[in-house]
Amino acid sequence: MAAKTSVIGFPRIGKNRELKFASEKYFKAEISAEELEKTAEELRAYGWKKMSEAGITFIPSNDFSFYDNMLDTAFLLGAIPERYKALGLSPLETYFAAAHGYQGGAGDVKALPMKKWFNTNYHYIVPELTDDMNITVSEDNKALSEFNEAKSLGIKTVSSVIGPYTFLHLATYTGEKKAEDFAADFVNAYVQLTKYLSAAGAEWISFAEPALVFDVTDDEKSLFVSIYKKLIAKLHSDAKIKISLQTYFGDIRDVYKEVCQLGFDAIGLDFVEGKKSFELAESSFPENTLLLAGLVNGKNIWRADYQKKNEVLAKLSEKIEKDNIVIGTSCSLLHVPYTTSSEEKLEQNILEHFAYAEEKIIELKELASGDTSAFEANKKLFTGQRVEKDESVQKALSEITEADFVRKPDFAEREKIQHEAFKLPLFPTTTIGSFPQTKEVRANRAAYKKGSITREEYVKFNQKKITECIKLQEELGLDVLVHGEFERNDMVEYFGSQLKGYIFTQNAWVQSYGTRCVKPPVIWGDVSRNKPMTVEWSVYAQSQTKKIMKGMLTGPVTILNWSFPREDISLKEQTHQIALAIREEVLDLEKNGIKIIQIDEAALREKLPLRHSDWHTEYLDWAIPAFRLVHSKVQPQTQIHTHMCYSEFNDIIRDIDAMDADVITFEASRADLKILDALKEANFRTEVGPGVYDIHSARVPSVEEITEALKKMLGKVQKEKLWVNPDCGLKTRGEEETVASLKNLVAAAKALRAEA
Repeated sequence: MAAKTSVIGFPRIGKNRELKFASEKYFKAEISAEELEKTAEELRAYGWKKMSEAGITFIPSNDFSFYDNMLDTAFLLGAIPERYKALGLSPLETYFAAAHGYQGGAGDVKALPMKKWFNTNYHYIVPELTDDMNITVSEDNKALSEFNEAKSLGIKTVSSVIGPYTFLHLATYTGEKKAEDFAADFVNAYVQLTKYLSAAGAEWISFAEPALVFDVTDDEKSLFVSIYKKLIAKLHSDAKIKISLQTYFGDIRDVYKEVCQLGFDAIGLDFVEGKKSFELAESSFPENTLLLAGLVNGKNIWRADYQKKNEVLAKLSEKIEKDNIVIGTSCSLLHVPYTTSSEEKLEQNILEHFAYAEEKIIELKELASGDTSAFEANKKLFTGQRVEKDESVQKALSEITEADFVRKPDFAEREKIQHEAFKLPLFPTTTIGSFPQTKEVRANRAAYKKGSITREEYVKFNQKKITECIKLQEELGLDVLVHGEFERNDMVEYFGSQLKGYIFTQNAWVQSYGTRCVKPPVIWGDVSRNKPMTVEWSVYAQSQTKKIMKGMLTGPVTILNWSFPREDISLKEQTHQIALAIREEVLDLEKNGIKIIQIDEAALREKLPLRHSDWHTEYLDWAIPAFRLVHSKVQPQTQIHTHMCYSEFNDIIRDIDAMDADVITFEASRADLKILDALKEANFRTEVGPGVYDIHSARVPSVEEITEALKKMLGKVQKEKLWVNPDCGLKTRGEEETVASLKNLVAAAKALRAEA
């Protein structure tokens, strides 16, 4: 008899990004809410049927989302800030207002903050809890609706809900109440939800508690235990339903003993990223409890090694009843593309090494069945060396010395040199890099890719757009300009497609946030640069203006973190390979007269270990030097910028300063500029540009709003060190709102100069 199997979550954007396109049409009022809902229904049915056909035992529902599951949970619980409800919009419109802001006849509100979801490139909406919120679950709720929807298709699912502890842990609090003050109301709400599901025929409910993989303090442990003691007691007495605790992205060493004593019917542990998960499970595991063993990697696209997975299963079965071991994914498959069957251009000898979501479901099936032929076929994939080492890359790595990580002269001396050379005004204005990519821009790039236009035609079109972009920036009065990045589809894919050692997928889309999808390149071998990648565009742009033009690059850590990395060598080695390649580009830009070079590290924090004790030993001690390796050889008068977005920087602010950039810009507006306190406390030396408005919203900030934000910044940052810029690149924004926003940004900076 085959073992039981479990999937934590399935991708929801659609094989061809149907949800993205339908949502964007809905935002533009090109389709109705009913048409958007129909697309969503089709996508949910697709995933359920795929899992059902593969014989998956525990199929999730409520893992779908129009934008984000944390935001879904807030709406499920009625935890909706009054300012969004006061708009008087429909439930769906209110939901989207909270997700990306609203500006119209009903009012003007900013979106809720957005942060990185643990150590992934997915972003979640941060819930906001106010003292007067009435936490309750109505019968007309998303979890119940989707359970019934699957049931109507003849598919029994496990409703998966963000657990109360994780929700309370990640939420922000605006009043006197804290997490423990909301705990009783949350228990009652989750009990009510479970009763609704039980009455509808649900046999299981799964509470996702990934926050347990962080360092858990004694107070946090007490909160978790108190919540679940009450919740489980009430559910066992009031609802005929089994309770699963699902964790992922690491191990739960701090609360494992308590988890085992609480009486869960199933416990999900991550055996991919959980360094101590095997040790914990082997030492003790509650009887008559299912172990949802997360063995198939839900975050990378490489095939699972069946032999190694079987070895883990065999050892676990020595301590745990074999029938109680469920083979599952390590986390939601949200973080991988749909299926390799959509990759029509990759050679079979490459593609056979990849497993996207649908292939991972088949892996679960094969591991559970013990199919001999499947195991033999899998074994062949792991014999021999898949990639060849590049001797020149290996030689360059071996020649790196400590001097390669140190830029001279020191920051203070460089700052004086650069101020004298550039003579920029106080509060210099700039943007992060990209400008709106219109249909024409995307069509030009697609036509060139297909071969339907010549390179000469492609370049001519982009040069025209660059010239127009520069003229616009000059008219607006921006101080440091960008070329607009019309030649780039994505800040990592663009570089990955030009670096040796990378392969370029056709349809490996994954969701980053909301309607934003990315297509990470794949590191297939040793990485090096064949030729300049950006110099042509930056040199042309600089020739069109007397103002300073920024060269725009993506940093090595972000390129690594937003790629699907190799699993046969360390992340450190892969990052240093990329750093050497980007260093060549930096030096070429400098040689060609580019005076400011921005090296974006938007994803610096992404692979930061979730436990503080591992931060430096496993990540920061090589990630920060990797950035310095890129720019350490430039001249003192060349100004190095970097950019970071939508992460929590406060606790690594000193490490960011140690990157030794000259200027750093970062997301701040959606987080209410909270990072300013950390900058001041750390005596941050790097010049800074906290984002003054949120580019993920269509709303246009007023001059007064931006001026107020800048004045708040000046309370924490020296005026000589403050830059003025948006939160992030403007690629996804419309042209009209972009011009209006930047016009107000420049006006605010000029007003502040007049007062200085």
